Amino acid sequence: MTVKTETTPIHGGAVAAVAELLGAAHLMALAVNRPDGWPQVTTVGYVNDGLKLYFVIGRESQKYLNIQADPRVSVAIRPEGTDADTVGVSLAGRAVEVTNPVEVERLNRMVFERYPEGRVFCPGGTAVAVMLLSPEIVAPVAVIGGSSRAQTYAIGSGGAPAADPGTGQGVSRLF
Repeated sequence: MTVKTETTPIHGGAVAAVAELLGAAHLMALAVNRPDGWPQVTTVGYVNDGLKLYFVIGRESQKYLNIQADPRVSVAIRPEGTDADTVGVSLAGRAVEVTNPVEVERLNRMVFERYPEGRVFCPGGTAVAVMLLSPEIVAPVAVIGGSSRAQTYAIGSGGAPAADPGTGQGVSRLF
């Protein structure tokens, strides 16, 4: 049985609402594809820049090897606490390694601002990889009147539109 999911192009209001949600959470469940076809899911910390997610993984980890073989990944994020408006968001896209030292330094500054007690995002050496997920599919879920509702958005090759800051007051405003 095939279930058809309606996908609409993402708009500035959805970008603002999802970016707000991403900024409120600190952990994500990262799903990658294993060589044997089974999915692998692990929890990792992240920092976001709008809808873009950055995370660090070990170069010798199965997760890194899986991403190198198949860069398609999905993540699920739910803010901590009891935010009755939001259940969470699922994002899917391709993960790529960030190798530009200037970009890594910019990410370090973002991490210091978000996690003042933290150290650096990318420790020196070659043991870790800084990864970027630019989502292609975004599916926020909200609780409205005691029931959950989801909307699936597509991000085209031109990227997401700019966030409309006047509409980012929780994902329930998207429905």
